[in-house]
Amino acid sequence: MEQALHDLLWQSTGKSRLPGVVAIAARADGVLFEAAAGVRDVVTREPMTIDTVFWLASMTKAITSVAAMQLVEQGRLALDTPIAAVLPQLAHRSVLDGYDPDGAVRLRPARGEVTLRHLLTHTSGYGYDFTSSVLGDARARIGLPTRAGNWAELEAEPLLFDPGTDWMYGISTDIVGKLVEAVSGASLGTYLENNVLGPLGMTDTMFVPGAAQQKRMMTMHARKTDGGLQPMASDATSGRAGFMGGGGALHGTAGDYIRFVRMLLNGGTLEGAAVLRPETVAEMGRNHIGELFGRSLPNVQPHLSNVADFFPGMPQKWGLGFLINTAHSVSGRNPGGLAWAGIGNTFFWIDPVRRIAGVVMTHVLPFADERAMELLWAFETAVYARFDPI
Repeated sequence: MEQALHDLLWQSTGKSRLPGVVAIAARADGVLFEAAAGVRDVVTREPMTIDTVFWLASMTKAITSVAAMQLVEQGRLALDTPIAAVLPQLAHRSVLDGYDPDGAVRLRPARGEVTLRHLLTHTSGYGYDFTSSVLGDARARIGLPTRAGNWAELEAEPLLFDPGTDWMYGISTDIVGKLVEAVSGASLGTYLENNVLGPLGMTDTMFVPGAAQQKRMMTMHARKTDGGLQPMASDATSGRAGFMGGGGALHGTAGDYIRFVRMLLNGGTLEGAAVLRPETVAEMGRNHIGELFGRSLPNVQPHLSNVADFFPGMPQKWGLGFLINTAHSVSGRNPGGLAWAGIGNTFFWIDPVRRIAGVVMTHVLPFADERAMELLWAFETAVYARFDPI
């Protein structure tokens, strides 16, 4: 009964739980359930609505990955060609190799070239400050900002390991966005609008929200030490629409995003719009990191992320843009499910076996907030129980 799903969402909000939430479940041919509960802001008490706009953050990555795979289909990019063939600015990659006696960062030339496959699977060697204290320290000593703002800064970005030898979540998909721009000759925003967002009817998804979208934006909230919620400054949901946007700068609605995951669930087509070929979608959902494993995200910067492990104790793999669970999840997701999330606690999952997908969105920091994770798994479990009971 859908009422149980409505009750679950309302029970997840208020009394310092979550401020508000939008959750949608769907099959390839249509939406099964959608609802909003709670408020957009715990101070203004503006009601949450289905068309609320969120900072998608790293849920941008899957969309950018699809854009790159369109160019692979067209023969304009190749998964295993060195990215320097397209981006000569990144021809000389260096790996962190310790520190000199005076404390200066020691670098050595990378063994092997970074490829598109490495970028899409986070095996390139690029990281984030909030996932690697080593990288954060090295950046500070080198004098680099937290995020590269131009080619010179990106060129100076050190790798944590040789390409293809380990896994680390980081800025790789931002560089995928630069590949898309270089090959297509268009800005990433223009390319996505013309080739992904527009064809899928994702009219509320964009890098820089317009006036209509800004009126429907949800406020980002911080989880206080006492468990309460505190609205954050407006720039907490601004994203990054500048030089490095492909990994986390899009804004959009849950309704738009469910159209994107329905397209993937349907083998690359939605309502007559062909975005990818079925074989390309299947390839994106295959393990592309071999014997390597994806790892939990640490709490290097606790204000941004708790320790985040979607499947504790389960070997986790990566496809071309997606986390892959290798066994049944506690919620009932089949092995081979695809998923990822945004740092503000926005989530999606795609189950190609049970043919169900879902989106859950709220705005709370740090990532992997206990209440948000509880809701994600409870909602997914309830969706399976209602629409695909075993």
